Amino acid sequence: MSQIPQKEREGERPGRRERYYAGARAALPFALATGVLGVSFGVLAGSLGWGAFAAIASSAIICSGSAQFAVAAVLGSGGGPVAAIVAAVLLNARFGPMGVAVGPYLKGGPLRRALEGQAVIDASWALASRGGGRFDREFMIGATVPQVVAWIGGTALGVLGGDFVGDPERLGLDAIFPAFFLVLLIEELRGGRSATMVALIAAVLALLLVPFAPPGVPVIAACAAALLGLRRTT
Repeated sequence: MSQIPQKEREGERPGRRERYYAGARAALPFALATGVLGVSFGVLAGSLGWGAFAAIASSAIICSGSAQFAVAAVLGSGGGPVAAIVAAVLLNARFGPMGVAVGPYLKGGPLRRALEGQAVIDASWALASRGGGRFDREFMIGATVPQVVAWIGGTALGVLGGDFVGDPERLGLDAIFPAFFLVLLIEELRGGRSATMVALIAAVLALLLVPFAPPGVPVIAACAAALLGLRRTT
């Protein structure tokens, strides 16, 4: 999935600024999809009673579609804030090993490295991979910028223009939650038999808990099932 600039493929390493721009260009298709998803999140957040400030601030601070959709899904179904936060934390736990992998390529002291680490998002991390555990820092940061702008801008457009967009259920935007997580699941199933087994266990847990567990608990149980996959790989 990595997109290596032409000069780098030919053995000549491009300049730092050029790699920033190359990352931004490579991420434009992802930014377009991210913007559409951001609009959907903004509309749905508004339909759940979130104010414009809360919706936009969550996209600016959390900046994670999976975590934000999980929070909205749990709260929208009547779950409490603790269940929503736990579900979001479990979904975002994947950024831990991703950050460890890219950590050696970040620059500066602890504060700067922590700030640069915020550029670790799924698409940018994958695009910046150069194989063999190597990552292009500038390419990753460049790829993240347009996606972050699209996500925050899309959220603002969705929550502020919700009346213009209309009823989320009439437009089918209520299907965004399950569709988004289904895409994530399909990607993970490419990991082989172990990933498939973990997905099946998570699905069974969620289905068994839905009829009687409080809202949000099935999501937490399904996310926690990922720990089984982690144990298998360690």
